[in-house]
Parts: sequence; C-alpha cells; structure tokens
Amino acid sequence: MCRKFIVKFTINSLLCAVLFACPGVFSNATAEMNKDAADDLVVQCRKIVAAALAPTENWPLPPPGPPGLPDKTIAYIGEDLRNAGILGVGEGVRQGADCINWDVKFFDIGGNDANRQAIFKQALDLRPDGLILGSIDAKAADPFLKSFKRAGIPMVGWHVSPFPGDVPNSPILLNVATDSVDVARTAAAYAIAESNGGAKVVIFTDSHFAIAMKKADTMAQMIKGCKGCELLEIIDLPLDNVCNLMGKTTERLLSKYDDNWEYSLAINDLYYDYAIAQIVLNGNSAQGPPINISAGDGSPSALLRIKYGSYQNATVPEPLVLQGWQLVDELNRVMNNMPPSDYKVPLKILTMENIKSHYNTLNLFDPKNGYRRAYRNIWKKN
Repeated sequence: MCRKFIVKFTINSLLCAVLFACPGVFSNATAEMNKDAADDLVVQCRKIVAAALAPTENWPLPPPGPPGLPDKTIAYIGEDLRNAGILGVGEGVRQGADCINWDVKFFDIGGNDANRQAIFKQALDLRPDGLILGSIDAKAADPFLKSFKRAGIPMVGWHVSPFPGDVPNSPILLNVATDSVDVARTAAAYAIAESNGGAKVVIFTDSHFAIAMKKADTMAQMIKGCKGCELLEIIDLPLDNVCNLMGKTTERLLSKYDDNWEYSLAINDLYYDYAIAQIVLNGNSAQGPPINISAGDGSPSALLRIKYGSYQNATVPEPLVLQGWQLVDELNRVMNNMPPSDYKVPLKILTMENIKSHYNTLNLFDPKNGYRRAYRNIWKKN
C-alpha cells in the first residue's frame, strides 16, 4: 500500500509520505543506496586490480621509428642515483645506448641542492648531443635547463612532471612515465579491494615533488570516496631524509593507532625500507597490519619484501629498464626530426603470487613483451 501511495505524489509529497506514512522507509532506502554505491566502488576497484594483474607478455611494443644515429654522446643527470627508480632507468639508458652505439655519461645530484649547479655545469661542459633527466622537477630545474636550450641540446626526462608526454612551459621535450594518477588509483584500488571496502589508511608522500603530491591527492580522494574506509593521516616526509625520519614516524603511528593502522599507501617504496624495523619491534606480523602498498617505483628491496611476504604486500612498479630504452629512442627521434613515439604500456601490480616471473637479475620489474628486441629492430633497420 505504501508504494502505491507514494507513486501518486510529487517529489515533495513523496518525501512527506515516506517520512510520515511509512516511518523508517526513507532511512532504510538511503542506507541501501549508500551500500549499493559502496559495493559498486569495491567492484570497480576489483576490476582495476584484475586488469593490473594481467600478464605482460601481451603488452604493446614500441611503434616503428627512425634508424639509430650512431656515435652520439648523451648525459644522464639523476636527482639521486641511490633511488632505485632513478638508477633502474639509468640502467635502461645504459643498455639502450650501448645497443644504438651511443656513449652515455652519468651525473648524480645526490639529492643535495648544494651539488645541483655544479652537476648541471659539468653536464653542459660535456657538450652532449642530448640530455636525459631522471626524476628532476622540470620547474625547479628550469634556470639550469635554459643553458642547454641555448646550446641546442635536446632534452627528455623521466618523472620530470606529473603526467607523461609534453612538459608545459619547459625546454624538456617529453616526459616518459606511467600516468601518476593511474598508478595512485591502482594502488588505492588494491587497498579498497583487499579490505572489501573497509581499509583504514595512512598515506606517505613528499611535497617537494609535484608528481608525489598528485599521487597522494589521488589516493586520498579514493579512500575518502570509499564509505567504509578511513583516511587516518597523510604524512609528508622528504625522500632524501626518510632514512632519518621514518623510524620515529612509524613509532608514533603505531603508538597512536596500533592495529587500527591497517593499510599504508606510499608514493615510493623507499618509505618501507625504513619503517620495517619499528614494525618488527612492535611485534606486528610480516603480513600486516599495516599492509604496505606502494604506488611506485618497484625497488629491488620492495620486490624482495613482496617475494618473501615480508612487510610489503604489493607495489605498482614502473617498467624502469623499458623506460630507459624508451628515453634513448625518444632522443633518437628528436635527432631525426621526428615526433615522439607516444608509446605507453599498461599498469602492473606485483604481489607475492605473481612476482617471481616478473623481475630480472637486478631485482627490478621487467616486462616480458620483448621490448629490447623491438627497439633493436627499429634502430638497426636500413
């Protein structure tokens, strides 16, 4: 009777009818709607995770391009080669440069601003045919890059801005990276799916990097949008000082939240390198809580932790070595007066279940799609 009565009314009358004629119906309907929305989000997150768990053998290969121009010298400047992501990309650059018969010189800022000007000057004095930047913020580096632009030296970078592709208002011609928003969304989706929509989360980020803040904001919005989840804190710790700060921070979080700190989402695996000691001493299980998940980059230490089920459950790694090869190819395209390749690959989640078939002798994630052979064939044609 109540349903038939409600249908005859306008929207305003409907609300009155439900509230007064059928007490409790409105609140029950709202609760059902909220539950449906929460269930939908969990289902969406499970689909995101399933896609990121798919094998890499079917990943796309780089598109056709120009043959390699031999006998070039390039400079690779890394923000900090102690960072496994920057080092992994550098290794890919080294491999690709060797294949195309280029000489590559490496320069390391070491995360120290005092070194920055001198390192850029050393690279410029080399008068390289091209410059590759590893995780150096494009805006912050702009004063140094202007000299390279005046010298006519083409520049490409890895993680120099939040998004792959063009770098607005910068002489850097291209940013090679997976989409930071997609990476962050995938990491957060894993937490939501694994917790069945009930994760209590701490997020670790570094406000010195635009890409890190974009990841953190994306993960935070995902968790806030999950009705049964709770965002406990967002912790801002600089990556270049995490070794000194993470221990005390972890101790404080364990003291404050104990087992209510169920999940960690970090913009980089490095945070967990220095969190584990306090987690162990607190008596927590190696499988959590907290369940540690990273939105990049897939460091060797992270892969070992995941492989053995030891204080890290998942990472959304970058295909670092592949990206190093791509950077060499993109520079070769510039030197041949050709546009960027627009090459992109899917995202991958590494867990204990799938990790053994997806890492190389450097303990880095390495896709199985045959990209090395593809680049050799592109550069050696003609």
